[in-house]
Amino acid sequence: QVYLHDGHVNIDNNRAERAIKPFVIGRKAWLFSNSRGGAQASAILYSMVETAKANGLMPVDYLMMLFEQLPLLNNDDDLDSLLAWNINADKNGQ
Repeated sequence: QVYLHDGHVNIDNNRAERAIKPFVIGRKAWLFSNSRGGAQASAILYSMVETAKANGLMPVDYLMMLFEQLPLLNNDDDLDSLLAWNINADKNGQ
């Protein structure tokens, strides 16, 4: 009923449902994880992909950059520079 009083509010939640659709599809696949470690690895990878998307990065490009840069790190302090929100989208192929 809120949208009756404020014309700026959407009449439906299609946008929100489209945003969570990849998670719902993934959740069905995760039901068949063979081990706790496998499920945790899937969750970490999913989080990395979604964080890249949320920060305007192409997930494949971001992951490739991580796989190239992570072996070159000397200490944990350098890790902050590789977080998705610290990456310039122009440097990530966009």
